[in-house]
Amino acid sequence: MTCVIAGGGPAGAMLALLLARAGVPVTLLEKHADFLRDFRGDTIHPSTLRVLDELGLAGELLKLPHRKVRDLGLRTDQGTIRLASLRRLPPPYDYIAFVPQWDFLNIVTSAAARYPGFRLLMRAEAYDLIREGGAVRGLRYRDDSGEHELRADLTVAADGRHSALRRRAGLAPKELGAPMDVVWFRLPFADGDPEDTFLRVSPGHMMVGINRVDYWQLAYLIPKGGYDRLTAAGIEALRRPVARLLPFLAGRVGQLQGYDDVSVLTVAVDRLRRWHRPGFLCIGDAAHAMSPVFGVGINLAVQDAVATANLLAAPLRAGAPIPESLLHRLQRRRMPATVITQTAQRVAQRLLIRRALGGRFDASALPRDVTRVPLLNRLAPRLVGMGVRPEHVETPEVAPAPGER
Repeated sequence: MTCVIAGGGPAGAMLALLLARAGVPVTLLEKHADFLRDFRGDTIHPSTLRVLDELGLAGELLKLPHRKVRDLGLRTDQGTIRLASLRRLPPPYDYIAFVPQWDFLNIVTSAAARYPGFRLLMRAEAYDLIREGGAVRGLRYRDDSGEHELRADLTVAADGRHSALRRRAGLAPKELGAPMDVVWFRLPFADGDPEDTFLRVSPGHMMVGINRVDYWQLAYLIPKGGYDRLTAAGIEALRRPVARLLPFLAGRVGQLQGYDDVSVLTVAVDRLRRWHRPGFLCIGDAAHAMSPVFGVGINLAVQDAVATANLLAAPLRAGAPIPESLLHRLQRRRMPATVITQTAQRVAQRLLIRRALGGRFDASALPRDVTRVPLLNRLAPRLVGMGVRPEHVETPEVAPAPGER
């Protein structure tokens, strides 16, 4: 049996690798020409590092320029608050690796390409489903040469929070809400800059700075729906708070010439009540859009992919029909982790982000070192680093038949 996956993000790419590695013919469609998107997350958490290690890919990833973060802090006007330490996790993966997501995706898809059953179609946008006999039997996509059909025994939507295939399947997410959107932009790195990736909070303002070695990838949080108001006020309305929040960048904010130099990410938090139809499955953001809080979106998507492969690779390879009850079993396995993580994110949105953007954040009410609170010291590293239900690769690597390579 065969599988087609729409969406070359972390969920789709990882599932394609695991299925191809297990001997299942799989086609992965990515609508863009490459994986370069600044608004994609950079955080590779210990749970994902362990999956990569189980696949023999962790060393390859860690050869790339990256930053290791073991302690998570909050920079306020009164100083730094220590929020969590991952040092309590068992080594060697007791840290978050900050790696551009496109590098992660290139490594995963390059590994998948070593298997004869894998095919990657770039600039191929899935837009509809093929239905026969009450079940999904593949998808329709368009590329530079026109429109095409691709038939498959299992069709997987991993095409993000605005999933076209999810919509065509008649699956609508439950909206959970987010108080912010995110403005992304770059400024150059200079000698003497702080080394660490950070979260900066001040009443009325909130920023994330990601050190990408030769430049800063910066995220300025704005109230939900506030981008038009920001742009109407001119580029100084962005330059001024950045310079105040991050004085070391004050001499560089002038390099933001206008809003053509930024991109905006509309934040959504939602999840499907039902992830599947006969012959069809949603995973990753197509099943549950995550808040940027804790940076766990990539890792939830990867865990979905691992669980999917563990459950479905053997029957796909054996040519057995995939009953919808098996797809529902996957949803039951992954839904608790989704619900618990989104609940924690929404609490953080309400207690920190909403208050900060509303000018009501009071850093003096927080202890200087939250890790000294015993319960939080135990739970935070597990939730952020490993997630609620970390998955392990159980699918074997199936050697190709002679002449297949």
